[in-house]
Formats: sequence, structure tokens, C-alpha cells
Amino acid sequence: MRYVWITFIALSLVMLAMFGWPKWRLAFSPVPRASVAELPVQRTAWVSPRAATRADSVVGFAMRQLGISYRYAGNTPATGFDCSGFVQYVFNEFDVAMPHSTSLLISVGRQVPREQARRGDIVVFTGTAATATTPGHAGIVVSEPGQPLRFIHSSSARRESGVKISQVEGTDYERRFMSVRRVL
Repeated sequence: MRYVWITFIALSLVMLAMFGWPKWRLAFSPVPRASVAELPVQRTAWVSPRAATRADSVVGFAMRQLGISYRYAGNTPATGFDCSGFVQYVFNEFDVAMPHSTSLLISVGRQVPREQARRGDIVVFTGTAATATTPGHAGIVVSEPGQPLRFIHSSSARRESGVKISQVEGTDYERRFMSVRRVL
């Protein structure tokens, strides 16, 4: 019976650390009034707290897959991922159904302008051929609006294949860019 209680307490502490502790700690931490008044004001678009939290969770979960190898048609960390399998795996963890096909990812959610891409959006590119005009690669946006567009994806590149973070601006992804899709 002692082991059951030890396991229960350990799991409770893990759950508290993962889901409750940061919020609880911030709610009860003292903030001097003078420092709050001195904070710079930045205008931002309103984002519902639920959507921001969920997008951050999606990106956080995706980041935990960094370094997992590339595998054609793969959709699990045990065997490796292809790009659409990676997107499908990450969003399925949050009960958001995604197809395991880049050509179908171009039509999920709703399209948003590239400048408004935010964490948790899906970004779709053409294939690598210079003449490609159909979807051939996808990833999950990890940057905020106003920052250079960065995304996490499973790449088949000869150098550094597997799950990694790449940037659109100043790379071949800029030429291949097709769409940003908002699903959250």
C-alpha cells in the first residue's frame, strides 16, 4: 500500500508541476506597483487566452520531438516522421484531426496572411523542384507575428534530416511558400 501512496504523490507532484504550478506561482507572486507602471506598453491583437495556451502547448509538444529522425510515411516518434506525419502526430495529441497528406493540409482550417502567422499555425510549401506548384512540405509555425517566420518540421534534407526548426526568410522556403493555415 505504501508504494501506491508514493506513486500517487509522485504523479500528483508531476501533474502540479506541468499544469498548475507556473500559474499558481504567478498568481501569488508579489509585484511592486511602481514596476508595473514603468512597463512599456505594446499594442497587440487580442488573442483568446484559451487559443494562446493551446497553441503554446502544441508548439511545446512539437519541440519535444526535435531530433527525431525522418522516415518516409512515418508518423510516430518510434519510427520517425515525414512532414505531414509529424504535423498529424502533434495535432492528434491535442484532439485536432489532421490528414497524413501535405496535399490535403493546404485546405485544413482557414488561410491567414503570412504576416499574421502565429505559433501553432500550419505552414505549407511546394515540393523542392524548381517548377513545383503543388503542396509538397509542411510544418508548424513557432514564431510570433512580426518576427521572421520560423517553423518546426520533419525534413528529408541530406544535411540535418529529421525534426528541426527552419526559417522562411532568406532560404529556399521563401520561394516555395504557399500558405499559412490556422486550425486552432
